[in-house]
Amino acid sequence: MHLAANVMHFARLLRRSGMQTGVTESLAAQQALTMVNLASRGEVHAALRAVMVHRFEDLFLFDQAFELFWRQDQGNAGAEPPGEDAPAAPPPGTKRLAEALANGNNTPPPGEEQEFKLDAAETFNARELLQAMDFEAMGADEINRAKAEIKTLRLPLDELRTRRWRPDASGPRIDFPATIRGSLATGGEITAIARQRHVTRPPPLVVLCDISGSMARYAQILLHFLHSVANDRDRVSVFLFGTRLSNITRQLKHRDPELAFAMIAKLVPDWSGGTRIGEALASFNQLWSRRVLGQGAVVLLVTDGLDRDGAEGVAENMARLHGSCRRLIWLNPLLRWDGFTPKTQGAKAMLPHVDEFRPVHNLNSLKTLIASLSAAPGARLAAQAQWKDRP
Repeated sequence: MHLAANVMHFARLLRRSGMQTGVTESLAAQQALTMVNLASRGEVHAALRAVMVHRFEDLFLFDQAFELFWRQDQGNAGAEPPGEDAPAAPPPGTKRLAEALANGNNTPPPGEEQEFKLDAAETFNARELLQAMDFEAMGADEINRAKAEIKTLRLPLDELRTRRWRPDASGPRIDFPATIRGSLATGGEITAIARQRHVTRPPPLVVLCDISGSMARYAQILLHFLHSVANDRDRVSVFLFGTRLSNITRQLKHRDPELAFAMIAKLVPDWSGGTRIGEALASFNQLWSRRVLGQGAVVLLVTDGLDRDGAEGVAENMARLHGSCRRLIWLNPLLRWDGFTPKTQGAKAMLPHVDEFRPVHNLNSLKTLIASLSAAPGARLAAQAQWKDRP
């Protein structure tokens, strides 16, 4: 039974890559393959994916693992489902899978002792490298360490003054009603003047995150950051969009990230698909903008600007979104390249309507974003000048 054996090896590869696959998934996969046409590569892929993937963030990794493992030029070609030819080379971003394959092929013999040495002098350099490493280039261990770092990040947005007042002994405004009430204890003689000042609170934060194929890896890691933010502060709204718009605010509020991501996986049907930025923004403006964009909201738009509809409706909907919020910040992983210029139709339509244009591709870029959100207006203007000078 070569097929059953290779299904077991495939499950082990997924587990070494960070997915939750065990004996139950292996048995379910073998049973699923008895119900599909093994001559169709698409049916085999769909059957295995349905029973072996439990988290939406693992969908992209599973697709890569399937292409890498079930190839005719591999040593396990006997398990290759006949049908269409597989791609000649694995897609980009298969570092974790390569590590998993290497670990599986280099397991030390039983009883052989391994010597581990810890060089504390290299610890700081390794941490610096992790901070600057692109999410797309990270392996399984590096992604786990990055997620641990992300859990420690906090987002202290600059606070805005509200219409409400609160008692404050050094406040700028005299509270006459409180002063009169206090004088009743001394027979009407005013011995102390009550004062008050405006209540301040952080503005609402709204995040629109692209989950199309070109953004899948970045979106998976950024969702860990958004989960941390949503559980650390109130008035945070998060939307995902690919070919449609999905509101995941309620799901992200769960303290357990695994439970939150499992619920999101059931809610979001278009992960790693195409992108319709104009349609998604139109849906947000029509259905959600009045509900979540009040009181000086800050909007983070996370996308690479690649639109399958040729930027149809992007400019007008970006203009409406920009006019409805206090700050609109475009986060684009492509901005990590110094020579990047917005040449696509979608990027050209979006750029005139954003306040800031920032990269979001590693831990350092996330920390820079956090610093910007709490920076003084003068520092923000200086940051805007850096990208507005680009051709």
